Amino acid sequence: MGLSLIIVYFKWKFLKTKDEQYNHATHFWMKIFALNFAMGVVTGIPMEFQFGTNWAKFSELTGGIIGQTLAMEGMFSFFLESSFLGIFLFGEKLLGHKWHFVTGLLIMIGSWASGFLIIATHSWMQNPVGYEILENGKFVLNNFQALFLNPWLWPSYLHNQAASLVTSSFVVAGIGAFYILSKKNVSFGKLFLKTGVIFGLISSIVVAVPTGDLLAKNVVKYQPVTFAGMEGIFHTEKKGSEIVLIGQPDVKDKKLDNKIAVPNILSFLTYGNWDQEIKGLDQFEEDLHPTNISGLYYAYHIMVGLGTVFIGLMLISLLQLIRGKLFQTKWLLWSLMFMMPFPYIANTTGWYTAELGRQPWLVYNLLRTAAGASPTVSSGNTLFTLLGFIGLYLLLGMLFLLLVGKIINKGPHHVELSTEKI
Repeated sequence: MGLSLIIVYFKWKFLKTKDEQYNHATHFWMKIFALNFAMGVVTGIPMEFQFGTNWAKFSELTGGIIGQTLAMEGMFSFFLESSFLGIFLFGEKLLGHKWHFVTGLLIMIGSWASGFLIIATHSWMQNPVGYEILENGKFVLNNFQALFLNPWLWPSYLHNQAASLVTSSFVVAGIGAFYILSKKNVSFGKLFLKTGVIFGLISSIVVAVPTGDLLAKNVVKYQPVTFAGMEGIFHTEKKGSEIVLIGQPDVKDKKLDNKIAVPNILSFLTYGNWDQEIKGLDQFEEDLHPTNISGLYYAYHIMVGLGTVFIGLMLISLLQLIRGKLFQTKWLLWSLMFMMPFPYIANTTGWYTAELGRQPWLVYNLLRTAAGASPTVSSGNTLFTLLGFIGLYLLLGMLFLLLVGKIINKGPHHVELSTEKI
């Protein structure tokens, strides 16, 4: 999703400057986008089917609500994105550059709309709104508008989109750094590095403030027990809560080991009040606690820690870019290149935080995870299919890296461009 925005930017810059380098960049990144899209389809479809296999009871009870947003994602967003992807890849000569730009814009709109509808589904599971429960236990939607005005939705969506742009920016900057360090395609390397750093700094800040801040405040308001688990607050502190920078949760003894903390900061960041009390896990019944407190705590802190590193690295890179020294600062180029995998890790731990935090619920406070599983699918069958998917996805991942590596090795110059006038 983030890459689609950068591609549109490159095409827009080509229309504005008539510089063919931007059009080469557009085609180069569109090839990588197409590979991402293909892998997303192959890996995403089984996830749709698992609603009817592993989670049949969940689908039966909540299908009247989540089925609508998931169907809209497939029928509108996916088809918009996939239809114009082929036109964008192969139709430049037929369309001309201005309409080629429009098709790229429609691809971006389709991908971002897809993300919105998926996050709308997820947000309803986190904070159910606009529903009623029938006598047979099924959920039905009685307020369609409420589904898209869910207070959980917009902070989550903007946070997710900013995170996708962080990932794309680091990949663009990292490949740019690789070209400069390897002394091939250097002019494109400089373009990619400059673009990635600017987009990366803006999106890294937006992930933290305001979107991450708003999302954390939503967790405090709607899922206070989750927030306590995320922050490792086992016992309520009456005169303000400290923020833990480092520590290891000891769930059995209900404490944090070897912690380094700053007093009262968490209360100030959450409420703007140094002495505001934040409820600890001791204020909630144990059967309402997140089922994997350690996993939740570590996932959240890895995400936040990496996000802080991203801001710092991109800020230093931008300062060096302004000073005209970025392209010669080898330690920064190496850092940007080797940081490429870490936004993927941050995104994954972010989703771990969201999903582990909601447990033991599928629909928060309404439907427990155990009640949504398929009654006729054994744990052995689930494990067997999970191992199969892990193996398949591993092979697909290796194939994806191989194909992307070939595109990067060939470089942006090896793409066919239209010779038609704009």
